[in-house]
Amino acid sequence: MSTASAVSPAIERLSPEQIEARLARASVAYLPLGSLEFHGPHLPIGLDALTAYGICLRAAERHGGVVLPAYYQAVGGEHLRYPWTIMSDTPQAIEALLGESLARLSELGVRRAVILSGHFAEEQRELVERVAELWNATDAPLRAVARTLGQASTPPVAPDHAGRFESLLLHALSPELVHVDALPDPAAHPAPAGEDPYGQDRHRADHPLHGVFGADPRRLDMENAEPLLSHLIGWVATLAEQG
Repeated sequence: MSTASAVSPAIERLSPEQIEARLARASVAYLPLGSLEFHGPHLPIGLDALTAYGICLRAAERHGGVVLPAYYQAVGGEHLRYPWTIMSDTPQAIEALLGESLARLSELGVRRAVILSGHFAEEQRELVERVAELWNATDAPLRAVARTLGQASTPPVAPDHAGRFESLLLHALSPELVHVDALPDPAAHPAPAGEDPYGQDRHRADHPLHGVFGADPRRLDMENAEPLLSHLIGWVATLAEQG
């Protein structure tokens, strides 16, 4: 029989016996979530959940525990009316879903839970932190911690939306999903000199970085992709110890 460390931590791929074996090593469940949201022409709309899920998988592979399938659920941000953005208008349903998952995990004997959102709009941060705070106010033995990737401690690349941070992170996880050549050529269509990379001009459809908020991703420094991913994996593993 495979050992707990030799099998995937993705819970949907595990038998009950394999789940118990992994939890015996570290009684941690990871709950990744993110939006279905426009991230420019160079990135998939599921990026936020894909990155959260990928980081959680790797943290569990190194340190134990199991990872639930990603919840493609989110609120908040400035991209609600962009193409193929599908998000909730209110947080209540997402809060209920996460709360029900925590309750069942607690009944099953899990002692720590990490809720990690790859979507880090302020409304989303408040949502996940509220879920953990309300849960931890109960007398259940499971303890929860909730963060967004935007709250990562001192990452080597600053968090952004569809810019250098998110493009490098997804490239480290799934390089086949990153297509910076789908963006306008930077030589022919440079970003305006001196512009605010987080300014409202990026909402204009004629902007060469339409919908991208952060550093220009068109000339990615790929050598920083793996260090960024490694840093975030270590940070999330630390969260698991706090849960």
